[in-house]
Amino acid sequence: MSTVHSVTALLNDANALLYSARSFAAAMLAYYIALSIGLERPSWAIITVYIVSQTSVGASLSRSLYRLAGTLVGAGATVLIVPAFVNMPIFCSVMLTGWITFCLGLSLLERTPRAYAFVLAGYTASLIGFPAVADPAAIFNIAIIRVQEIMIGIFCAALIHRYVVPVRISGLFNSKLSQTLRSARQQIADTLAGKPAAVSAPLHLALALQFLQGISHHIPYDFALSVPVRHARKAIHDRLARLVVVNCELRDRLQIIEAVPVDVQNLLEELHCWLVCEDEGERKSRVTALIQRSALLMQSRAVHALTFEEALLGNFVRYLSEAITLLQQCERLSAAIHHARPDPALPEGRAVKGYVFHRDPLTAVRTALGAFAIILSGCLLWIYSAWSEGGTAVSILGVCCTLFGSFDSPVPHIVKYIMGSAWGVVISLLYSFVLLPQVSDFSVLVAVLAPAYLLAGSLQARPPTTFMAMGITLTLPILCELGARYSGDFAVALNTAIALFAATGFAVLSMSLLQTVQADAAINRLLKLCQRDIRRSINGGFKSDETHWTNLMIDRAALLLPRLQRSSQSSELALNRLLHYVRIGLCVMHLRQTDAQAGNELTEVLTLLNRTTDSEALRQRIAAMARLSLPAVDDSSRLLVDRLVDLHCALREQIRESLDDK
Repeated sequence: MSTVHSVTALLNDANALLYSARSFAAAMLAYYIALSIGLERPSWAIITVYIVSQTSVGASLSRSLYRLAGTLVGAGATVLIVPAFVNMPIFCSVMLTGWITFCLGLSLLERTPRAYAFVLAGYTASLIGFPAVADPAAIFNIAIIRVQEIMIGIFCAALIHRYVVPVRISGLFNSKLSQTLRSARQQIADTLAGKPAAVSAPLHLALALQFLQGISHHIPYDFALSVPVRHARKAIHDRLARLVVVNCELRDRLQIIEAVPVDVQNLLEELHCWLVCEDEGERKSRVTALIQRSALLMQSRAVHALTFEEALLGNFVRYLSEAITLLQQCERLSAAIHHARPDPALPEGRAVKGYVFHRDPLTAVRTALGAFAIILSGCLLWIYSAWSEGGTAVSILGVCCTLFGSFDSPVPHIVKYIMGSAWGVVISLLYSFVLLPQVSDFSVLVAVLAPAYLLAGSLQARPPTTFMAMGITLTLPILCELGARYSGDFAVALNTAIALFAATGFAVLSMSLLQTVQADAAINRLLKLCQRDIRRSINGGFKSDETHWTNLMIDRAALLLPRLQRSSQSSELALNRLLHYVRIGLCVMHLRQTDAQAGNELTEVLTLLNRTTDSEALRQRIAAMARLSLPAVDDSSRLLVDRLVDLHCALREQIRESLDDK
């Protein structure tokens, strides 16, 4: 195991150094081009390279595209706002702040990598607009020049990362997908083997699915996969998400069933052997017979069930059969994705959904309003104090609010950025007043800048030090005044550094008060939204299908899991509540489809889900309804019984939860 970790660490180091070398090459190319055409602030081209550069081709190109779109929109908004309120600095500040926070709110609602375009539209307005309030006549020229500088940086970053030792994100996706499939198969094998774990344990797979979705978004920019494969990526997510639910149901049923009959036990043993088999060819050869056997056993158990206990056993066999089918489909889809070929025909004929994002407009509005108060208060302090560097400070404050506003606890990340900025200031002063005055040739300048940028770039490629490294890579070109000729001015550098630390320090204080969301509050908010959606589904106001609901709840689980580490709540209790809502929501949707068959009694049972606190009495009533339909002589009756068993088992988790609360 230690050898594996050592190899992984070495590969990570090599990838970080390669990323740093490519980013530095792109930055110097952008700097050279900006100098050659006589741009006023070529340092912005360097900054842009380090902002958009990512460790893979797809992520770098997509981020470049979104930055370009966001920059154009943000610059256009600034050109419209600043001249229109030239004689009203406070109202101009209000309008700029409103635009920035509006873009922040949109980015929080988007929740895909496309949100970066909204972030850029906001903080481009901050960077261009606030410093120009004192000189509004030059706003158009400033915006045009800034867009040119940024476009050069984007072009150079995209060019170098695309053609110089490119690292394709599709390879990372395929590797993570294979790992996720192995993990899903092993989790089901552990469930069937009776290994001790919480019923909600399979929900932890939600983090892997969230990660896969995050990198999947960039794959079209990799120039590696076709449109049909994008369809396969959505389809495999649907099945993996459903597999999480099926695994939870299997674990729950095994805790309920007292004695497993011989025929079911034989199927369990054969299925377990198939799951732990490492030979892919052998698994493929055995899966068809296994599916047929499980389908026959499921049909037999459903037809001959005379008691509720027998119906429960038939329900368990159905989930076994579904697990086999889902795993087979996942492996076929995985092969299609890996070999970049059209996905195989799947039997259901249902439209694929893909990842479904949880969006919370109320939380987005609250965060945007908090940012509005922070930035506007900074503007008022600047205007009434008449501080000459106040525009620069407020522009940095706006950047902090937009970049870090999506975090529940933004302060630790800003502190890391401040630490990096402190190092950036020290290094910048060393360069500006010791090294750069001795440089007269561009090639020598590149050699002089290389040590600092290569070190900072390698740190930026590592998630734990990304924000600290950004403090170095973004501060260095600004304070060094990397222009067409050396123009070192200690007073200007000192004032800029003071503005930087004043803005980030104010951001730490204000965002700790207005932008920090406690983990417990965020968890409770998520769980309450789940309850709301179930109530709306029962009342007919929430229109969704099984796949959409499952995928939405998987995303909510992925949002919940990291917050549990910072929460005072019991992790198991919170996850069990979420799993309970997943299962109840599915039961309501399924029973809504069979409502016409069961009549008014089923409608009354669904209504009681919203009102009653006596879950045990409701479970007994559901069991009695199921017994009245036994033996199930047709498919519709068998389907109704099966759905009633699902609801009966899901309510059992609610009883356990209430007991844990006492």
